[in-house]
Amino acid sequence: MKYYNQTANSQKPERKSVKLKYYDYSNPGLYFITLCVHEKKHLFGSIKKEKMYLNQAGKMLEKWLLKIETKFDGIKCIHHQVMPNHLHGIIKISDKMTEEENIPEGSAGVGYPTLFDVVGWFKTMSTNEYIKHVKKEGWQSFDRKLWQRSFYEHIIRDGEEYEHAVLYIKRNPER
Repeated sequence: MKYYNQTANSQKPERKSVKLKYYDYSNPGLYFITLCVHEKKHLFGSIKKEKMYLNQAGKMLEKWLLKIETKFDGIKCIHHQVMPNHLHGIIKISDKMTEEENIPEGSAGVGYPTLFDVVGWFKTMSTNEYIKHVKKEGWQSFDRKLWQRSFYEHIIRDGEEYEHAVLYIKRNPER
């Protein structure tokens, strides 16, 4: 069974980085993210009467979102909403420094996973499991890749931005 098309156009468009140029994305904080399915295919469920109903693929995504905290110490997805063709989440990166480590001030984040490491791991794990289910259970196939190459991220800087992000996530199925 074919689950992706291996013949891809060799010319790729230039992509703009979503990263802030000098920001350390392993810094403790809250990050609002949006990941979109490649070609915007509806793979994770459907919306009926302004409520999201997850299919097995959508439930699988939720499983991997919750496993972030077991893979990465001090990092977890504290809010999320899986939609038919994308997902929103708030990733919390806690301060992983301890007094025993005796790392000088100003070197926080050195050697720690970044937001991009976490999202990359999530995309890899969810894609691998999705492919298994396409082969074994006939889940809807996709072309070349499950996720779009990049993702949207926003550093949440204060309580007002946090409340806005949580409300946006909760109300997304209504839109």
